[in-house]
Amino acid sequence: MSLRISFELDEEDLKHFRLIMREARNAAARMPPEDIVAAAEELLGSLDRELPGFIRERLDKLRLMIDMLTDIEWRLPHGEANRVLNALAYFTEPEDLIPDHIPGLGFLDDAIMVELVVRELRHEIEAFQDFCDYRDRMRAEKGPKTGTSRESWLEDRRRELQQRMRRRKRTDSIKCKRLRLFR
Repeated sequence: MSLRISFELDEEDLKHFRLIMREARNAAARMPPEDIVAAAEELLGSLDRELPGFIRERLDKLRLMIDMLTDIEWRLPHGEANRVLNALAYFTEPEDLIPDHIPGLGFLDDAIMVELVVRELRHEIEAFQDFCDYRDRMRAEKGPKTGTSRESWLEDRRRELQQRMRRRKRTDSIKCKRLRLFR
């Protein structure tokens, strides 16, 4: 038997999360990017017990954000990489809203923060996922023997997807004023 629990964060709740993110970002500003990524990796490494599906799904997105930064072939541009690092800043804080050791709920605040930053970074994440899918498809189709270099077709696709990502972000900023966690 499963139980569904849902809740809604109102504007005051979101302000609270923005404040927490801003404080975490300020604290992480003096940290090297490798340490920010390592802190997020450490959080993921501590997930050896059963987690509710909601939390597990969100923390899987955290893995995706780390991969965006560390994938050598993706080469996320500096500005976008900083946005992802800002998103990961929350996970550098040893103490968060709900202590992680509380069974079932300890990672709820982390999952909420991941959900908020995933919404903010949706174009970057979508472009990265498309790049990974393309790379896997090309690897399967072309194999090791091809007339064009792997670097060449990856470069073309990377450039195309990163341009799309920026175009979509510009369109969104024109259409509506959204929750901004990274400014």
